[in-house]
Amino acid sequence: MTINKSSGGDFILVGFSDQPQLEKILFVLVLISYLLTLVGNTAIILVSCLDSALQTPMYYFLTNLSFVDICFSTSIVPQLLWNLHGPAKTITATGCAIQLYVSLALGSTECVLLAVMAFDRYAAVCRPLHYATVMHPRLCQSLAGVAWLSGVGNTLIQGTITLRLPRCGNHKIYHFICEVPAMIKLACVDIHANEVQLFMASLVLLLLPLTLILVSYGYIAQALMRLRSALTWGKALGTCGSHLLVVVLFYGTSTAVYIHPNSSYAHSQGKFITLLYTVVIPTLNPLIYTLRNKDVKGALKRLVRKDSSTGKKILSR
Repeated sequence: MTINKSSGGDFILVGFSDQPQLEKILFVLVLISYLLTLVGNTAIILVSCLDSALQTPMYYFLTNLSFVDICFSTSIVPQLLWNLHGPAKTITATGCAIQLYVSLALGSTECVLLAVMAFDRYAAVCRPLHYATVMHPRLCQSLAGVAWLSGVGNTLIQGTITLRLPRCGNHKIYHFICEVPAMIKLACVDIHANEVQLFMASLVLLLLPLTLILVSYGYIAQALMRLRSALTWGKALGTCGSHLLVVVLFYGTSTAVYIHPNSSYAHSQGKFITLLYTVVIPTLNPLIYTLRNKDVKGALKRLVRKDSSTGKKILSR
């Protein structure tokens, strides 16, 4: 397939243009996935806000995660669908910069937010009697604020440094989004320092939160081993299992791209790995939390019954 030449300072997102048949399939799959992301995560936000039984720290953080996923997908998918559907593969310089800043901020926020959620699970399992005291509303708001500020701070530093690199007229991005690892490859200067900076930032925002998550679950496992109660194990798996699955999916894919951006695996499979954590995982998150969580399923049923009963009352008048 021929790719339209960029006009002026526009960038060309090569994406999957070398596989036109795959583009048609991906367009349908990505569109369905995006719609499910919007519906699933919006449902979790509404249920968590409207059901009084879910007014807890766990669901406060889950609401933040769902909002991040909606915004994260929206910063990437509409442009991806446009490029997959038609011959034009261009994105304006302003659009590329906005996508880079917003997606990087939200991705970084999710990294820290998942660590915060692990701490919440640690407090719930290891400090059950003091849980309400430890996870008071002000601390929850502060932890969520730290996650958002970390994301904003990281994107302002990394994004600005990346966009200021001289490109000497290079506008062809061999990816489907404007992402730091792909953007720095356009530079016509030595980018070793930038790659080191990207690696260090990735260590802080990927491996440090992951370490905190592993430590939290280490303490949780120790507490469960001491109790040796099947009921307690089942309850802990119900609340922690969903979070652990999301952590494995998100960190497993994003680490492959950001920790080793120059590895042969990241280079050849990078677009497909990125597709997983930008499109697929935001779709799976609400399904994982809903299917494995009796509280959310119960709240959804109560909300549906409430709406149906309200509708019947209006019709009977």
